Amino acid sequence: MSGPLVVVGDALLDRDVDGTVSRVCPDAPVPVLDERGATDRPGGAGLAALLAAAQGVEVALVTALADDAAGARIAELLTTAGVRLYPLRLPGATPEKIRLRSGGQTLLRLDRGGDPQAAGEPPEAALEVLAAAGAILVSDYGRGLLRQPALRAALAGAGAPLVWDPHPNGPVAVPGARLVTPNLGELRRLTGDAGAGTALSTATRAGHELRQRWRVGAVAVTMGPDGAVLCHSGGTPLVVPPPSGVDHVEDTCGAGDRFAATAATALAAGAVTSEAVREAVAAASAYVAAGGAAGLARADRVSAAPRPPASAVEELVSRVRADGGTVVATGGCFDILHAGHVATLQAARRLGDCLVVCLNSDRSVRALKGPERPVNGEADRARLLAALDCVDAVVVFDESTPSTALARLRPDVWVKGGDYSGDGAPELPEADLVRGWGGRVVTVPYLAGRSTTATITAARSRGARLVKGAR
Repeated sequence: MSGPLVVVGDALLDRDVDGTVSRVCPDAPVPVLDERGATDRPGGAGLAALLAAAQGVEVALVTALADDAAGARIAELLTTAGVRLYPLRLPGATPEKIRLRSGGQTLLRLDRGGDPQAAGEPPEAALEVLAAAGAILVSDYGRGLLRQPALRAALAGAGAPLVWDPHPNGPVAVPGARLVTPNLGELRRLTGDAGAGTALSTATRAGHELRQRWRVGAVAVTMGPDGAVLCHSGGTPLVVPPPSGVDHVEDTCGAGDRFAATAATALAAGAVTSEAVREAVAAASAYVAAGGAAGLARADRVSAAPRPPASAVEELVSRVRADGGTVVATGGCFDILHAGHVATLQAARRLGDCLVVCLNSDRSVRALKGPERPVNGEADRARLLAALDCVDAVVVFDESTPSTALARLRPDVWVKGGDYSGDGAPELPEADLVRGWGGRVVTVPYLAGRSTTATITAARSRGARLVKGAR
């Protein structure tokens, strides 16, 4: 990306106040929250900028802040995260959203500074950074900033890819925006669509209506756990489902920001719109699975098929054990999935009630096999394994052996292929570890003649012969 990602929009201060509830207020039938701690983070467009910066992207934020404590706190948080700030003057108070929480649940939300205010003129530096942007993300939270005439003129004249994340209370996108990213509820309010039919038919119908009405390149309608629907110039929409193996949680705060920021970054890198939307769906799914805004510290890695959160795999293992079942695990690189792998996995699954595959990460495979491996990245390998009926979960590990993952999962049975069986065969490195908690270590037969290394060697040999014959 030749210039920074410039995020433009309304910033808020989000504060989560966590505590415990053990009694009811004596003068009203409401619970009393004993505060144990509070966490501040930028919200609105500030969260979009923070999420993009967390992925190593150079980010600038054009927003409006009041001269108050909340505005100063937002500026401090964003500057610390490496976001360059270009504030417009905001009359009144900087908006705040304060959530009172206990046991992971929000009991009450208190909003401050809720009245939209007309922002002042953008400073010259803000206009200059927009002109130099590699991509622009408009993150509209309906508080009036995107109605500022000079700012709209700068957005309309910018040459960078422009992604517009709209709000029903905000203005229309500037004509020529590359991508608009409403969720389904926002889309219905923006178009007045009554929502007749299925969610897909509504997204398609209203998405095309919004694209034509606003004169933009495409509309990507985000559908929560169902991914996104891309409405473009062709008549047939593109449905982009989320990656398999990712469990969605209730806290989706910031998922739309993650989606839009990822799409803008991908467009700046040269992706076509459909590719950008696929990347955005995967990124938003990983973000939500990691806990949403509350799990920002854990959501620092995104790929096309994100690693499932440890909690999801552990929940599966706990559920099987609670039902009196047997947990089986196996491991390997599975670089080129072949019939021998499938036979091993099917045999392993028959030994219990669930099968967890411990998969060597790309870094782990390179350390074991050399710099030319893996042929397929960990995201693709994990996705292929998870698609097999005999595999219930996939855990990716970075070490040379899966010992750390095994110590966490503590399977009842650990399975390896037949090259570890027979006289003179090496002892499994994990054998003593598994036996330490009473687990069993077994091997299952390989299919003769199936080998990833042999497959790669044969393919390279055939390729060399074809090149030689073509000369």
